[in-house]
Amino acid sequence: MSRPRTEFVQSQRIPWRADSLGPVRPGVETRLLSEDDETGAKSLLVRYPPGFATGGGALAVDDEFLVLDGEIAVGGRPYPAMSFAHLPAGRDAGAWSSAKGAVVLEFFSGTPARAVQPISWDERRLVLHKCLFDVPYTGNFHPEFPPGAGRKMLYEDPVTRDTTWVLGTMPIRWAERSEVHPTVEEMYLLAGEVHGDRGVMRPGAYFWRPPSVPHGPFGTLTGNLYFFRTKGGLLATTYVTPQKPFRWWPSYDAVLPPELEGARGEVAGVAACW
Repeated sequence: MSRPRTEFVQSQRIPWRADSLGPVRPGVETRLLSEDDETGAKSLLVRYPPGFATGGGALAVDDEFLVLDGEIAVGGRPYPAMSFAHLPAGRDAGAWSSAKGAVVLEFFSGTPARAVQPISWDERRLVLHKCLFDVPYTGNFHPEFPPGAGRKMLYEDPVTRDTTWVLGTMPIRWAERSEVHPTVEEMYLLAGEVHGDRGVMRPGAYFWRPPSVPHGPFGTLTGNLYFFRTKGGLLATTYVTPQKPFRWWPSYDAVLPPELEGARGEVAGVAACW
């Protein structure tokens, strides 16, 4: 993957761009979080205006999304806030609309485009709808993972083992060691705050981290809710001695690609996750 490391940017500092998804989502605005310049795969926030409507038709790429605010309808099915779906390339999900508008965290596995010919797709890769309020928490998923957290599983690819989940952690919780993963790790912070080796993340914080990059340790005073994706196989974790010990209120020290340098900076007192 030729996607640069982004760790971390507050998405509120990225300007909205008008009509940047062309015929796939005509009339929306987007905040581009990260993009692969070879495949066209991208992670972004999409703002659907009130009265939005577009016809159906299969896409040539996977479309994965979490509704953050408002509501969209896909194929007549409502997706209110905290609704998730993973729609494989080749599957016609039906018409898209939003009566009152919505903000959606959305991920395309390649350049968003309509399929020009039929694409066979695997039923096992379809998550038609999941509501985060209905998905149960599971316990710790690594014997060395500090206690006080739970995970809501949303999607696991049956072939690649790429995974999407939500992690919730309790207040006044922190770790002492850094982590290393053999996979890409991507995160959008939905709620709470995170104190880490690159600064204090607020709701709306985003990172895209290549494999094998040590990170952390992390802590939280308030508790938090993360939305995670891993790419490149099943997530595994190795714990290592950190370059710097954990501390509260670290200074902002982001690693950003040139196109996001203008969004460098912190935000404070953020209540909304978009």
